[in-house]
Amino acid sequence: RFGPRQIRAESAMVRRYNASTGAAPFDSLQVADIGDVNVNLYNLPDSCRLIRESYQKIVASGCVPLTLGGDHTITYPILQAVAEKHGPVGLVHVDAHTDTGDRGLGEKIFHGTPFRRCVEEGLLDCGRVVQIGIRGSSYDPDPYKYCRDQGFRVVPAEECWRKTLEPLMAAVRKEMGDKPVYISFDIDGLDPAYAPGTGTPEIAGLTPAQALEIIRGCKGLNIVGCDLVEVAPMYDVSGNTALLGANLLFEMLCVLPGVKTM
Repeated sequence: RFGPRQIRAESAMVRRYNASTGAAPFDSLQVADIGDVNVNLYNLPDSCRLIRESYQKIVASGCVPLTLGGDHTITYPILQAVAEKHGPVGLVHVDAHTDTGDRGLGEKIFHGTPFRRCVEEGLLDCGRVVQIGIRGSSYDPDPYKYCRDQGFRVVPAEECWRKTLEPLMAAVRKEMGDKPVYISFDIDGLDPAYAPGTGTPEIAGLTPAQALEIIRGCKGLNIVGCDLVEVAPMYDVSGNTALLGANLLFEMLCVLPGVKTM
């Protein structure tokens, strides 16, 4: 819950222009930090209601939300609001985990289940879902079966090792087409050598350069929202994980529809 605060603090190091891509988001769009969404710390389902209702207003205003999280549970109520306006959306999901579990400690809502809940409610266009960087030990002998059964494209971390992801993203752009797309980026998709400040680190993950290839590879897509989640500052006293998160959010801002280049 302290992730957004730390990302905001580290974002002071992020400047106006993207010197690598030429993107000038602040010259192209109205950009504002509209503050925190109220949650109920004692009731997770009620927190989801509060998030959903807040995002219904945000999305109805025409805003494309870039969200600082927070654990990955938040993507579920955000997508409820986004899909209410845009219909089922494609998803570019970067994560060490698929987050398609059914229950955690008996509960159907927690940070390991959001995308199963989204599938059940018809919020995702399942033929346009890609999950990149998936890895780690599992409770199940075939942990990706549910995803494959839904039509998701699962890209394990092993398929990303020692290579550029530009060819992957060219294929993803083709699959996504011009229909609405949402980007959900769990910071644990990156290797904990770069991003130790997260609750469920997994070894042998993506590099920051690959993270930039993924986000920059989304340029031209009909992006209707993004989030960066699971930053836990107490596990990284250096602040580097939050700094990385702030820069990835800036990169997302730089690929939104309507952003002009210098």
